[in-house]
Amino acid sequence: MSTAARLILGITGASGAVYGVRLLQRARALGVQTHVVVTPAGVINVHHELGLDRKALEALADEAHAPGDVGACIASGSFTTNAMIVAPCSMKTLAAVAHGFGDNLLTRAADVTLKERRRLILMVRETPFNLAHLRNMTLVTEMGGIIFPPLPAFYHRPQTIDELVDDTVERVLQLSGIPQATPKSWVGV
Repeated sequence: MSTAARLILGITGASGAVYGVRLLQRARALGVQTHVVVTPAGVINVHHELGLDRKALEALADEAHAPGDVGACIASGSFTTNAMIVAPCSMKTLAAVAHGFGDNLLTRAADVTLKERRRLILMVRETPFNLAHLRNMTLVTEMGGIIFPPLPAFYHRPQTIDELVDDTVERVLQLSGIPQATPKSWVGV
């Protein structure tokens, strides 16, 4: 692996496309190499929520991979990365990861991330959770994955939605092993 940090980012059709886009933007600003794979439902949702088409979204990454390209570099454990983040992560993708169902490049890359004992962070987006969701989150956690619903912190008194999103993105980048990330820390009362 080169000395530069490297992340894989998956974007699915769950609500919260802003998290995936902001992660790509912030990673680029920090000099982190990104590889993105977006599901067809993810493209629809990014367009619906943010007005971006596939071309504009993929331009935010260093390299974009088609979901059907299971022969891409990110499908192999020999392609080293700091972490993989799925933001947002649909319950369908969570279930596929929990049960080792690598039927597309995104779920295959997640499976590889787990087998290589690298950080896999799933920003799951669905509420309320049903029992299947909870069990799938438990399975992924037991395999070493990290379940990170994008729940905002209010202790730093954010004034805008952008501030809420940015703080969550910084926390996820820090959790991914990116030392330049700058989440707001609790300093006590």
